[in-house]
Amino acid sequence: MDHPFDGVTLIHRDLAEPRPVRLFVVDVDLANRGVSFLLTPPASTPNGRETMRQTTLDFLRETKAQVAVNAHFFVPFPAADPDSDLIGLAASAGRVYSKFEEPQQSYAIVARASAFNLDAANRARVVREGDTVALWNALSGSAQVVTGGRVTVPRYELGQLTPGGPARYSGNRSWYELPNARTLIGLDRAARRLVLLVIDTGTPQSRGLTVTEAAELLVRDYGVHDALNLDGGGSTTLAIADPDTAEAKLVNRPSGNGEPRAVGSSLAVFAKPRCRRQP
Repeated sequence: MDHPFDGVTLIHRDLAEPRPVRLFVVDVDLANRGVSFLLTPPASTPNGRETMRQTTLDFLRETKAQVAVNAHFFVPFPAADPDSDLIGLAASAGRVYSKFEEPQQSYAIVARASAFNLDAANRARVVREGDTVALWNALSGSAQVVTGGRVTVPRYELGQLTPGGPARYSGNRSWYELPNARTLIGLDRAARRLVLLVIDTGTPQSRGLTVTEAAELLVRDYGVHDALNLDGGGSTTLAIADPDTAEAKLVNRPSGNGEPRAVGSSLAVFAKPRCRRQP
């Protein structure tokens, strides 16, 4: 366990069960006055899409943040096109630029998926379509996978997802139940702590988790009351600024070739350096 910044705790764990897994947890104290957030802002793109893709590492460098993780699912993908549309609700510093929506693919992403909103005072809450709330930094993922302290991974047999996709996902082969690199975001019951969970698959020593396993871990080990599953696989990225030198670096090893993927959005965490005692 490390405390690289005031109000930020970084935890690295290597698990043996249910398979070899390397994971990282960023626990953020929302009551800390030095903490703030920023989601990737909208961009004027040649195609009229919502954001310009960039790596989470580059977003960390550009914003001079202390921590950053990848966020939304996005389209088109795969594509060489650097412009992207985010799937689901998105707001950056009060600018709402993507709404609740029916996704192009529904074998993994539920319709009008719940979102998290972090206002300018770091008050955090779950947001659903129809809620009256002033959006500040808002992000959504494939589904809300922890609700009220219970694991709520969506199911095909309940009509929440549509069978199909590249691997013919179904109730017998759920997209959510295959081990993979994962990024999840959670809140504790009092919404005073924001928990970011990053699951690695970029090394032979880490074979990933299912979304259900990751959600159960958040509830059991970190007291998470509500959580969203964000984009994963090759998009999964945790970047951090060295607390001494401010050099931006990757914490996890992205799956595939180990190079970070340019993604549609990232969430940055800003925090003050911890006061270090002089020898």
